[in-house]
Amino acid sequence: MNPEVFIPIIAIGALFIVLPWLVFHYVTKWKAQATLTTEDENLLDELHELARRLDDRMRTIERIIDAENPGWRGLGQDPVEDLLEDRTDRLYEAAGRTNRPARARRKS
Repeated sequence: MNPEVFIPIIAIGALFIVLPWLVFHYVTKWKAQATLTTEDENLLDELHELARRLDDRMRTIERIIDAENPGWRGLGQDPVEDLLEDRTDRLYEAAGRTNRPARARRKS
């Protein structure tokens, strides 16, 4: 057979037969791996149960601390932040604008 005819036949065969087969082969492999196995479901169930138990423990600890020291949640706040004055309104008034943009408004 002539190499000038043989090479294009192989190239066309590779392009239209081998390449799609390769793509479909790996697509089916990826789809099969995308599902959860029984081991994965068991692990998720164990993690969910562990998270639930930890949440119950945190609630219990918070109830105990609330009973011993009712104002403990406020102790973690920065006292300096409460003393700082919000001067944003003054800056907008000095610039001649009365309303500041919504993203610049501070939540109180």
